[in-house]
Amino acid sequence: MTPLDPVTLAVINGRLVQIADEMDATLYRSAFNPIIAEAHDACHGLYHAETGATLVQGTSGLPIFVGAMAFAVKAVIDKVAKDSVNSLPPCGGGLGRGVAAGENGGATVHSRTTPTPHPSLQGGGEPTAPVETLHPGDTYLFNDPYDGGTHLNDFRLVRPLMRDGRVFAWLASVGHWLDIGGAVPGNYNPKATESFQEGVRFPPVKLVRAGVLQRDIVDILAANSRVPQSNWGDLNGQLNALDLGERRLHALLDDYGDETIRAALAALSARAEELMRANIRALPDGTWSCDDFLDNDGVTDTPLRIAVDLTIADDRMTLDFSRSAPPCDGPLNIARSTAVASCYVALKHIFVDVPSNAGCLAPIDFIIPDTTLLAVSAPRPVAGYTETILRVIDVIFGAFAQVAPERANGSPFATINALSLAGWREHRRRWIMFCFFGGGLGGNPETDGLNHSNNPISTATIPPVEVLESLYPVIFTQWALRPDSGGPGRHRGGLGAIYEIEALAEGGADVFLIGERGKFPPFGVNGGKSAALNRFVFETDGGEATPPLVSKITDIRIRQGQKVRLETPGGGGFGDPATREPARVVRDVRLGYVSRAAAHRDYKVVLRPDGSLDDAATAKARATT
Repeated sequence: MTPLDPVTLAVINGRLVQIADEMDATLYRSAFNPIIAEAHDACHGLYHAETGATLVQGTSGLPIFVGAMAFAVKAVIDKVAKDSVNSLPPCGGGLGRGVAAGENGGATVHSRTTPTPHPSLQGGGEPTAPVETLHPGDTYLFNDPYDGGTHLNDFRLVRPLMRDGRVFAWLASVGHWLDIGGAVPGNYNPKATESFQEGVRFPPVKLVRAGVLQRDIVDILAANSRVPQSNWGDLNGQLNALDLGERRLHALLDDYGDETIRAALAALSARAEELMRANIRALPDGTWSCDDFLDNDGVTDTPLRIAVDLTIADDRMTLDFSRSAPPCDGPLNIARSTAVASCYVALKHIFVDVPSNAGCLAPIDFIIPDTTLLAVSAPRPVAGYTETILRVIDVIFGAFAQVAPERANGSPFATINALSLAGWREHRRRWIMFCFFGGGLGGNPETDGLNHSNNPISTATIPPVEVLESLYPVIFTQWALRPDSGGPGRHRGGLGAIYEIEALAEGGADVFLIGERGKFPPFGVNGGKSAALNRFVFETDGGEATPPLVSKITDIRIRQGQKVRLETPGGGGFGDPATREPARVVRDVRLGYVSRAAAHRDYKVVLRPDGSLDDAATAKARATT
């Protein structure tokens, strides 16, 4: 087949991305749970028929899900292969249709224990053998965090796109469900020491068989949730998204032909690999290291090191996390697939021109030993995975700041502050409010960091206060920017926020929090300073209190009328604060971003009583720095 011309390739790529975008939009508009419907904690994409490698992702889905989904789809592919082998007739009965014939007529079986290519290193869309265990409409469901998942709340649906009895590609949907059992409502259990205390774990199971929903699986899901109606709505939204994606992809294949689309997918993957190699080749060879810390694991108040050694050699990069802390008792562990997905997100922030498919990871080598908390297996707890992946991203940013300081960013606030409030309404109706919250992004070479933004793991949005107050018996008595929270710098870090929430239900609310950055602030780069620490406060009958473990809390109940308050970090600064233009500092003070005291202390800028700049005093202060 002749190579595709650039215009046709661009048109096909646009159609493919639009399919994933429409799947995203379908779920956002139909989900019951505001973490999906409003915050967009979900993702959709198309994946390689044989390896599960990422082919196309939606532009509004969570990047961390996109990176992990290649492993999730591969888990389903392995499940199908295993089921095909198990369906073979006894010895002498011939080959089952689910097994590819070898050159000499023997069976080539890819089981879970057979070495297979890393899913992040594959691309294409080659045809696969017909599979007896698959039919149009079949859909697998699972949430196993150790086999392509992230944590138990994130449910994945994976469906084959069948063409002439063969799998052309896989469609996948993932969304954060509100509650799936476990010891605490919402499943963010800071004290969990094994996954059984975090919720119910599902391996890949066939939820839909040839278009028929398996009600027994739905019944099991419902029986293991405090809010089954919310999960039921989210499940149907994901199924509808897959239905739409299937129709759209069939239409595209009918328009251009299977071989043309297959060639386009291979070309797009090859282009991503080529661009990533060119970006790496433009950097100096060498090794750079960065260490950062998690506050604690929620069980023991001991810091946990996250460390990377980044090596560049010609057009290849190695990310070695061997020096990171060992597996911990609490829920700050992650699986290896999640760690790789974190690296994918960090690299996409650095190399923004590289297309988002598996090709971009082809020149990257990962060293993530299972002796670290970044590659654990069951039943290590993983509910707080978001905090750990943010620190993985931070250390990659920190190492890269040494490779190319002119392109570095200050650290973002790097904690989602997973806060859950739960209680009972009238007539013993359960309510669970889970939410994540914003903070400041780091200063960068061009400008200040964004105020009150979301973390780099996602394109999610912070749910609107009006939606949260309409759904749950709470009221936000404060929702504001946090002064002096951004790291000082020539380009200041963005500001964090203050959220204060009052319980309105007669029975009050139970409170659970998994956060970070309570001891180790977001760092600055190129002379920029650190941002403010994370802070959590809750009211008691004796006054305000803070958690013993700083950023994690459970077993706390607030009464009706009592409040909890989050004060989130800003982003780290970029460049020496003493080189910031005084007029910009004056503006920051006028807007309430920076206090007068901080302007003098951090920026050596002196203001007159009327708020105007005292040029002489400022010049003197800076001269004596």
